[in-house]
Amino acid sequence: MAQGARCAVNPAEVELSAIRAQGAGGQNVNKVSNAVHLRFDIGASSLPADVKQRLLASRDHRISADGVVVIKAQTHRSLPRNEADALARLQAMVDAAAEPPRERRPTQPTRASQQRRLQRKALHARLKAARGKVVPAAE
Repeated sequence: MAQGARCAVNPAEVELSAIRAQGAGGQNVNKVSNAVHLRFDIGASSLPADVKQRLLASRDHRISADGVVVIKAQTHRSLPRNEADALARLQAMVDAAAEPPRERRPTQPTRASQQRRLQRKALHARLKAARGKVVPAAE
């Protein structure tokens, strides 16, 4: 995938359901379903294969064992704002997975770090050598 290219989530593949929210809302919270429960099946989506693979490999608690993203949005007091929030959070997840990981270039330890390591080793060896058996004094 090209650098900076964006994988848009198809809204038809997202299942949104309104549920009762917890928290702010006063008396209204008990009678109106303003929170949103978003479900998105990664395997059945139209995302590119590499993005699907990275999403499924990520250790995000919002992804179930069967590859379904579950997001609950309830920060706002209106249903449309919570829907927009849930979709934005899903899109952020997909955008993060669409970015290919940077390849690690192996490096050598610096000379100073090698010297520090050897000094620590020598000090530790001296400490352990000093822990010899106690010999009782002859009387």
